[in-house]
Parts: sequence; structure tokens; C-alpha cells
Amino acid sequence: RNGNASVVSLREFVLVGFEGGLKIQVLLFAVFLTLYMVTVLGNLTMIVVITLDARLHSPMYFFLKNLSFLDLCYSSVIAPKALSNFFSSTKIITFAGCATQLFFFALLVTTDGLLLGVMAYDRFMAICNPLRYPVTMCPSACTRLVLGTYCGGCFNSIVQTSTSLTFRLPFCSSNRIDHFFCDVPPLLQIACTNTAINKLVMFSICGLIIVGTTLFVLISYGYITVTILRMHSGAGRHKVFSTCGSHMIAVSLFYGTVFVMYAQPGAVESMQQGKVVSIFYTLVIPMLNPLIYSLWNKDVKKALKRLG
Repeated sequence: RNGNASVVSLREFVLVGFEGGLKIQVLLFAVFLTLYMVTVLGNLTMIVVITLDARLHSPMYFFLKNLSFLDLCYSSVIAPKALSNFFSSTKIITFAGCATQLFFFALLVTTDGLLLGVMAYDRFMAICNPLRYPVTMCPSACTRLVLGTYCGGCFNSIVQTSTSLTFRLPFCSSNRIDHFFCDVPPLLQIACTNTAINKLVMFSICGLIIVGTTLFVLISYGYITVTILRMHSGAGRHKVFSTCGSHMIAVSLFYGTVFVMYAQPGAVESMQQGKVVSIFYTLVIPMLNPLIYSLWNKDVKKALKRLG
């Protein structure tokens, strides 16, 4: 960075993780392990319950099962390596391992965000166009929508990793990544070249996805709110509010934290803040989603009792 740093062909990186002595590392290990175990248990439970209970074989729960699968997968891309590094003396991850971790993380987290938008569209059709809903959201249409979210996630992950972006950059002699997993912002910090284009691409793509999906969700729920207010049945209003309320909480938590990390210019410079924010969308939110949807949803609670 001072003009004298040499460019090297890196074969491995060091994931610095969190600063602090042994007590801090033990505490963080316990927190990460607890969050990850609850995430795995909660999302697996949602997948099993929705799969086994025929009453939950509807488009809404089909999307919810896919959301649980994505939450389980992308937290599993991050947590095991982070847990193993807390007591590692080297904290090394290979170049290929780093690229692979970033690829699957970008793929899964982008797909997760797009799926939240699809779930809002599903609720919009169910509430605002109930007569057309069975045809519009038939099984084949639901499958195509989910595949479309994966295509969007795959596009973002390819752009961030496999093209002339992140992993084609020349890196300085320092191979220390100031993070607990491989991500674009900390990798840009150790590059030996101007990364303005990389940042612009990251902000543009992430901003487009986040802002576009958020606007889509807000418009959908605007129509839903108007429809709910026209309902004469108090029980119907309560059921719709409980279903849509859980989804809005999940959307707000996810897009709020992701926006802070990827869609604002100052995010790349503050890695200490970035680590804390990253914990939320890699571990806390995947842990909370099953709790949000099960606690707010009477059908899920009934299904759990039936299976129990």
C-alpha cells in the first residue's frame, strides 16, 4: 500500500477472526457454537415438519422449506471453519478454499434474499388475488420461481469470484484477512491495486438486489395492507397479519444487516463493524427465522404438536 509492497502469488490466507485472549476466544466459541446448533436444529425441524405434514403442502410452506434449507446451508458454509479457527494457531484457509467459501456464501445468501421477495409475491397473490392463486402459484410455477432465485444467486457469486473481480486481483505480501470468513470487503483491503471497480460492482449488484427486492416487498405489502383493511372478518385479519408479520420481520432483519455490509460505500472500510454485522446475517438471522415463522404461525405449531 506504501508503494513498496510486493505482489505475491498467494496459496493460502489467514483468517484473523476476532481479537482477544483465551477467555474471549472461549466465550466467542461458545456463542458461535450455540447459535449454529440452534440454527441447524431449528431449520432441520422446519424442513422435516413441512415435508411430513400433508396439511403444509402449499406454496407458502414450500417456499418456507426452501428458506430453511438455504439458512441451514449458508450458515454451514461459515460456522464450521470459524469454530475450528478459534483455537487454531495458524487460522489458515487455502486460496481455493477461500474462493469456494465465498462462491457458495454469495450464491446461498443472494438466493435467500431473492426468495424472501418471492415469498412476498406469494402472499400478495394469495390475499389480493385468491381466485387466481391456485393457477398462478401451481407447483410448476413455484418450482420455476425457486430455480429463478438460484439462478440470480449463481450470477452474483460468479461475478464476485470467477470473473476478473475478487480472486483475479494482485494481492500484497500480507495474506491476513481481517474477518472470520472469506468475503469481498476484507479481500479488497489486502489487494495491491485500485479496487474502485470492484467496489462499484459490489455496491451496484448488491444495491440493485437489495433495493429492488425491498421495493417489491413494500409494494406487495402495500396492496396486502389495503386488502386486509377491507376485510370484515376480524379472525381473517388476525390470520393474515400473523402470517405477513412474521415475513416482514424476517425481511427487515435480513435486508437491514446486508445493506449495512454490502450496499453502502463506507462498509468496506470498517471491518470491525463488519464482523459484528456479519454475525447477524450468517448465524443470528438463520437461527431466528424458524423461531419467527413457528412462533407466529398456528399451522406450524399445530403440525409440531401432531408430529410430537
